[in-house]
Amino acid sequence: MAAQDEEPPSIEHPLLEPNFLERRLYQLKLAGTAANDHTLVCLPTGLGKTTVSLLVTARRLDEVGGTSLMLAPTKPLVQQHADFYREALQIPDEEIVVFTGDVSPDDRAELWTDATVVMATPQVIENDLVGSRISLADVSHITFDECHRATGDYAYNYIAERYHGDATQPLVTGMSASPGGDEEAILEVCENLGIQDVEVMTEDDADVSKFTHNTDVEWERIDLPDEVLEIRDTLNDVIKNRLEKLKELGVASSTQPDQSQKDLNRMRAELQGLINNDQSKGFKGMSIHAEVMKLRQAVTLVETQSVEAVCRYFDRQRNQARSSGASKASQRMVSDPRVREAMRKAESFDQLHPKYRKTRMLLAETLGLEGGERVIIFTESRDTAEALTEFLSESFDAKRFVGQGDREGSDGMTQKQQQAVLDDFRAGEFEVLVSTSVAEEGLDVPEVDLVLFYEPVPTAIRSIQRKGRTGRQSEGRVVVLMAEDTRDEAYFWISQRREKEMESELRDLKGVADDLEKELDDSQQALTDFDGESEVKVAGNGGNPDAVGDCSSGTEGVGAQPGLTDFAGKTPSENDGDDDGTSVETHEPHAEGDLIEIVADQREMDATIARELSKREQIEIRLETLDVGDYVLSDRVVVERKSVADFVDSLVDGDRSVFEQVGAMARHYSRPIVVVEGDGLYEQRDIHPNAIRGALSSLAVDFGASVLRTEGEDETKELLAVIAGREQETANREVSVHGEKQSKTIGEQQEYVVSSIAEIGPVTARSLLEEFGTVEAVMIASEDELQAADGVGKVTAERMREVIGSDYTG
Repeated sequence: MAAQDEEPPSIEHPLLEPNFLERRLYQLKLAGTAANDHTLVCLPTGLGKTTVSLLVTARRLDEVGGTSLMLAPTKPLVQQHADFYREALQIPDEEIVVFTGDVSPDDRAELWTDATVVMATPQVIENDLVGSRISLADVSHITFDECHRATGDYAYNYIAERYHGDATQPLVTGMSASPGGDEEAILEVCENLGIQDVEVMTEDDADVSKFTHNTDVEWERIDLPDEVLEIRDTLNDVIKNRLEKLKELGVASSTQPDQSQKDLNRMRAELQGLINNDQSKGFKGMSIHAEVMKLRQAVTLVETQSVEAVCRYFDRQRNQARSSGASKASQRMVSDPRVREAMRKAESFDQLHPKYRKTRMLLAETLGLEGGERVIIFTESRDTAEALTEFLSESFDAKRFVGQGDREGSDGMTQKQQQAVLDDFRAGEFEVLVSTSVAEEGLDVPEVDLVLFYEPVPTAIRSIQRKGRTGRQSEGRVVVLMAEDTRDEAYFWISQRREKEMESELRDLKGVADDLEKELDDSQQALTDFDGESEVKVAGNGGNPDAVGDCSSGTEGVGAQPGLTDFAGKTPSENDGDDDGTSVETHEPHAEGDLIEIVADQREMDATIARELSKREQIEIRLETLDVGDYVLSDRVVVERKSVADFVDSLVDGDRSVFEQVGAMARHYSRPIVVVEGDGLYEQRDIHPNAIRGALSSLAVDFGASVLRTEGEDETKELLAVIAGREQETANREVSVHGEKQSKTIGEQQEYVVSSIAEIGPVTARSLLEEFGTVEAVMIASEDELQAADGVGKVTAERMREVIGSDYTG
């Protein structure tokens, strides 16, 4: 008879470390399906979705070769996956690379060529694809972790579209413990990622159940002291007063302070409609609405977090109200006598908040009486995470774990700091981790004895992620603190309902997986049938050669007129067989492969323009950090893009006025263009229309800039494509981020010379000159010395030395 403590059988594969992965049948089944088709893998948190992806990756690399790409939404999660893959795969560690924003674009491009497995955040891969720094052609497997994010404009969608179009042998695996709220949401995720198969396993499956344990949720009701309720009620009185004013404006139907977020969103939409119709009461109402939202945030903090959290919030509001350019909403709120009274009450409250007291008691039970080792506390507020960690550290060994973004009053954590905290927690160096939502999604913190929700979470996805932190190897405990007669209680019922809905939906999803796959097959067929009837595109995008692009407003359907066809962005290939009697002069494109090049500023990635243009076969996007403008279309054309609101702001109180920006553009490029995007140019703020007309006239007459109007990003995109096509194909102009030759200062000439070395760009050039002082010193510096400059890594330094020190071959 086999010994009780016999090691479980492991998974054997040529690329897997021997005796590393426990053989679990459900993981092998899921991996078997995912290795044969684009698959959505749904598996409860903590049961090894990453292992399923690893098994598929190992098989693809063994059978197909190429590169494997795994995407995850946060830097800590990316690093965690990389560590796991390096342990599990028999692949040299240096061939498993991590791509985040901490790695320079040039270094990523260099590392990509030699990598076997790339772990990355989606934003950097999106940027590298848009900037043509990497190619997905040889990627044989791509994994989208936490794939429920693949909605709207999230980077996953763009990457998936490019992957299916560019890869020679694509295979997609999507992974999530909670893929969506209903069948329609799941279908959207699948369609966005090009997924055709859905595999679901729940804790009810026999193969899975043996690896799970009970995680029943306990709800601890908390009574708030009268002093806290008085602060809440005082703030609610102010909210009620503001809602009465909105009711007078006709946008609020009730003055109850506990309005739903849906109703508040509706009010905002109605106020925006009034603004769009140039009704002054819309602006007044929007300011009042902003004040209501600020007050509601204060109420939420005092009800669900702590008095200390609301004190910190009030401090920030006071500072904002004193700052230049402060909103009327902030100024009005902090000056209201009742709000001031609430502030005084909050600052004088010296009792221990009951949630703090209960938290300390639960930790004493778990870590003291019950002999537990680890506890995770989740809170929605970074302020609370900081204050609670400080409080608990008096009795326990506690550390906080928050995101990287800095906020006034509470600093974030760097990726290295996050990794160090997690490593210490796994190693048992401390016992209490106080975390914001950054640790919810898939992050492999160890099994814990207690997961404590400082407040209920109304979103089923996040609640499921949190509960997955306990009950993996042994029965754990999940406790939620709920302040009675507060928003906590409302969130409790929402959470209960959505939890049940999610459990039911996962079971239903398992039952209708075949139907989902049929719908996905049908939609794929519909796309195939539609092929060949795509919308008209401009600038050589394979559209109707007789159509005029969207930017030619008012010319749709107009017959051939003298000169019109010259503006249609036709390419020689589009004229093949075009025998309609219209003679169109064309020029051979200047770029190899008939490519039109557009240089976009890195900061423009917030818009969809560069991303959408990069999908076109005849357009290549290059991302740079531009000194002037947002887009460079040739050596003489640079474009500054502004929304109507940004344009007006830059006339009045922007950090850098539009005249300064266009002046700088005109010094480098002979044809500067300003694109003003959107409607309502003369309805922005309280500025007389003639002032705006005067600014437009000055840009045209004094600075020689063309000012063009577009309706939105789509029209701007088409306009850029047409201008770039005309400049590069018709006028045979080159693209230069330095502009045309003209008089430059000594400093500008030095920056120009250094920036041209290995195409390092102007920002790194300035960094090098600041570090070494002269161009000569830069040229003779060693690789190690070059890396002392900000923005210069090992790969960049090696490339610079190669360019500077190699013999000229002609």
